Amino acid sequence: MSDEAIRLVTVGRIFRRRWRLLAVLAVVGALVGYGGSLLFPPRYTTSASVLLPGAWQERELMTQAQIATSSVVLDRVAAELGRTGAGTGAAAGTGPGTGTGTDELRGRVSATAADGNIIKISGTGDTPEQAQQLSDQVARQFVAFAARISGSGEGTEPEATQPQALRQMVAQASRRITDLADAADPGQTVESVQTRTELAKLRTTLQEAVNKLDQVDPAAGKATMVVMGAAARPTSEAPPTGMQLVVAGALSAVLIAVIGHLASARVSRRLRGGPEIATALGSTLLGTVDVPGGRPVQRSKGRGPRALVRRLLDIDVRWDLPTPHASGDEAGRQVRYRRVCARLRDQLPAPQRLLVVVPEGDETARLAAGQLAAEAGSEPLLRVVGVPMSRPLVPDRDDESGALVVLSAGTWTDVELAGIVEACADAEHEIVGIVVAAAVRARPERSAGRRADGAEPALAVGHDTGSGSG
Repeated sequence: MSDEAIRLVTVGRIFRRRWRLLAVLAVVGALVGYGGSLLFPPRYTTSASVLLPGAWQERELMTQAQIATSSVVLDRVAAELGRTGAGTGAAAGTGPGTGTGTDELRGRVSATAADGNIIKISGTGDTPEQAQQLSDQVARQFVAFAARISGSGEGTEPEATQPQALRQMVAQASRRITDLADAADPGQTVESVQTRTELAKLRTTLQEAVNKLDQVDPAAGKATMVVMGAAARPTSEAPPTGMQLVVAGALSAVLIAVIGHLASARVSRRLRGGPEIATALGSTLLGTVDVPGGRPVQRSKGRGPRALVRRLLDIDVRWDLPTPHASGDEAGRQVRYRRVCARLRDQLPAPQRLLVVVPEGDETARLAAGQLAAEAGSEPLLRVVGVPMSRPLVPDRDDESGALVVLSAGTWTDVELAGIVEACADAEHEIVGIVVAAAVRARPERSAGRRADGAEPALAVGHDTGSGSG
């Protein structure tokens, strides 16, 4: 389809000519989405916020968010939920260290670092109550664990008092050093000066050690984390909801159908230009004629359930044909037919009888062949026959001196046209020329001087498949 397959006008043409098929596919996609909503029960999500007072860097906040969803914290949450009987799913009744509860919670809990030194902990449950309890419990266990590792939580008095006791011991040593320096020989002897200098260095070293201890202490300059209230109980389902799945299924089905149409048109091998068709048939292009008609050609004429479904869904209607352009008046169309007949006479040495080959199902070409036969009259005499494209079969040569192929552009592939060439050669018909028929939109006003139903004489010409080998 060249580059036309990616234009917006082509997408609009798909919706205009395939709207029935797209509507059916949208309903099917919606039903699939509804089935998916029944397989996956609704979930509810809520969040609890934990404030981290003090100065925190971005990396530190990310680390704290990872700690909030770590196995240590989730094990404690699973144990607490198991004791209270408020667990969600497989987490209920599990204690710390049980992989089932922790793995279940890991898929239901997430933590992110928000602005303002806030860790936002989200929990998902099968009911609003479970989601709320899970978020609150994770927040509390996270704060308790963070307080424990920083030395400010409950049950950590020995760890918390060790740094303070060390500072007190350093202060006492510093005072003792001062007393020793004062009690040293106040004279200016070498020994007294060296003693006072060494004591001063020892005091300075102890003070630097205390300062480094304050810097390494993770709790220095940072207050205890605080849970900013209980999580709100969710009032609506977490996405994707049942309605979202239904809408997504319908849109996905329509999108896949449109992409499939574009892909099929992109790889289509139907010939659209007169020179390409002439090359495939190995003959001369005599010209292009216009056939009034407002809709694309319908190719399927079969019966039965499948044919009925194809007609109901408009699958028989060719969607990839461009919208017919506006035609001139009847007189202008007749000029095109007369010019083709004149070129055809120039191709023949004398007035002869020709076989006009028209592919079955090509309604535009059939109308053009009938009009061409009526315009040619008896010079040359044209006999129109329809050829099935599934297995092309052309009547044996009688008194015809050649074959004229009439077909519409953008309908047949080079392989199908090669079948016509083989059928004509098998019946000993030489293709003397090609005529391409194009569907156009007729103007509302018509000339009263000439008949507009130029296709009527085609009935007098006849539609014969004849006999012979193909």
